[in-house]
Amino acid sequence: MNAEGSSLATLLSFFVLLIIASAYFSGTETGMMSINRYRLKHMKRNQHPGATRVSKLLEKPDKLIGVILIGNNFVNFLAASIATSIAILILGEPAPIATAIILTLIVLIFAEVTPKTIAALYPEKIAYPSSLLLRLLLKVLYPVVWIVNFVSNNLVRLLGFKLERDDQYQQLSADELRTVVDESSDRIPQRRHGMLLNILDLEKVTVNDILVPRNDILGIDIDDDLDEILDQIANSQHTRMPIYKKDIDSIVGILHLRSAGKFIKVENLNKAIIIQETTEPYFIPESTPLHTQLFNFQKKKLRMAVVVDEYGAVKGIVTLEDILEEIVGEFTTDLAASSRDIHEQEDGSFLIDGFTNIRDINRILSWHLDSSIAKTLNGFLMEILQSIPDSSVGIELDGYYAEIVQVKDNVIRTVKMREINSTQAERLDEA
Repeated sequence: MNAEGSSLATLLSFFVLLIIASAYFSGTETGMMSINRYRLKHMKRNQHPGATRVSKLLEKPDKLIGVILIGNNFVNFLAASIATSIAILILGEPAPIATAIILTLIVLIFAEVTPKTIAALYPEKIAYPSSLLLRLLLKVLYPVVWIVNFVSNNLVRLLGFKLERDDQYQQLSADELRTVVDESSDRIPQRRHGMLLNILDLEKVTVNDILVPRNDILGIDIDDDLDEILDQIANSQHTRMPIYKKDIDSIVGILHLRSAGKFIKVENLNKAIIIQETTEPYFIPESTPLHTQLFNFQKKKLRMAVVVDEYGAVKGIVTLEDILEEIVGEFTTDLAASSRDIHEQEDGSFLIDGFTNIRDINRILSWHLDSSIAKTLNGFLMEILQSIPDSSVGIELDGYYAEIVQVKDNVIRTVKMREINSTQAERLDEA
């Protein structure tokens, strides 16, 4: 091999090494910037050496980017110079246009697109080992990096930008955290995944959305006969019952049925003794968010609260169990309680009691009815119709069709509902 051939082989070998170096810098930049910061923190807590190195480098992103770009641009410019020398040896002239086209294709394919694609797909596999060389280069090139960053940072300030990193962009909002949980559904068991989402939704839900309405409150009127009161206590399926005088707005206490066992040993039992065993009622406004009320229950060591409106009138009651069921789902001993008012039909539709809570319908059937319009299905349809309908009236909702089956005492008692697709909706419109 003559001297010219030897020089060409040397230049080609050097050119290939520079392309590999360029690929390293390109892939490292993408890997470092694409790595999952929250997984990185987790790995760092577990004392993973690669995660520790990468976290240290990412603490000063300006220096990290500076050393990567200095190295990348240096090898790319050097590769361009060598490519020109190779062209002269082969063609006898620089051939700038042909050299630029060929060099651009080589750099794009082998030093940019391919390594960056791999790094974007596997950021940890690229970033962790690359951090070893980056730390060394940062020490060797520190003077150059410092000069470049000094000039660049001052230019950034002149343009009116702040160099300090805003920590709020590094923190997740509730909606962003919900998105993260949604994206992790394949790695989290379905039940726990649902619980996490329910916890995030607690601040969007108030006690007014889950309370037991005043009409459904099973309480004891202290003005009733003593035998009737004792019969209510003996047959109650609840642990706690409100005690009131004549009207539910006049609650005088909450009776824990565990205390009712004491009445057996009392010879001359009277209503005053029953009232003495009650605890003071705990009143809360209807607008209290669930997450706030959960902490209030914990703080006050209570399990039941009476919900009142802005005028002080009782709207219903809410218990600690109700809030916990919003997180973990139904765990009542009555297994049919959550669906006793919803009955599936052979045609795929559902017969639903008009007093069924909209939130319960959405939860049980995985529907998306607007629960902000009204609390119950009866109120929901009344609000849409703006009148008391007759039976057999059909209503097309957004993605659903409701047929009123029974109206009694000016209240919608039974509704037949089903989901509809766009084609079925068009047919209903034509009809």
